[in-house]
Amino acid sequence: VLKSLPRIEGRPGASLPPMDFKNLEDGLRAAHGDDITPEDVMSAAMYPKVFQEFKEFTANFGPVDCLSTRLFLDGPKIAEEFEVELERGKTLHIKALALGDLNKAGQREVFFELNGQLRSVLVKDTVAMKEMKFHPKAQKSIKGQVGAPMPGKVLEVKVKVGSKVEKGQPLCVLSAMKMETVVNSPMSGTVKAVHVEPDTSLEGDDLILEIEE
Repeated sequence: VLKSLPRIEGRPGASLPPMDFKNLEDGLRAAHGDDITPEDVMSAAMYPKVFQEFKEFTANFGPVDCLSTRLFLDGPKIAEEFEVELERGKTLHIKALALGDLNKAGQREVFFELNGQLRSVLVKDTVAMKEMKFHPKAQKSIKGQVGAPMPGKVLEVKVKVGSKVEKGQPLCVLSAMKMETVVNSPMSGTVKAVHVEPDTSLEGDDLILEIEE
């Protein structure tokens, strides 16, 4: 089957470099907080990409393991009542009421009852957002991504791709609330990509540029 392809003799894992679990755990705690468990460290060691996607998902949506499979995959139907058990003796009673219209940010207001109290929350419409254009957001877990500290318009970009920057060096100038705000570099390195230009309108945390060490 392999023909002329290279062969691995013995146990494949024996040829892998040693894994520094302490260093991996320190990196996970720096990126995701101090609630990292030994199981998290093992998961990240064996499936790094899947674990990163899992942590980003739970950071956005919380402990969705409390939901049933159908609710997680399809969501509730209008006027449907269901229960979510957070822990022993702590159960939420939820009833879906209505969906609002799509706004410019690709969100809909979802109305529901939570333990008999009327509530609403803005939820991204992922289907509609595929047809809408949005500026990418800076990911806090990815070192080197610089986001807008507040909504505003770009007045000046002081660097370009390939520029060497030092920590604290001005990267761009924003006009926000009739004031000029300078965005400084959080680290030293080389500008990998620039995602804005003068007159670009930004929302909070919109990605300005990327820096690599």
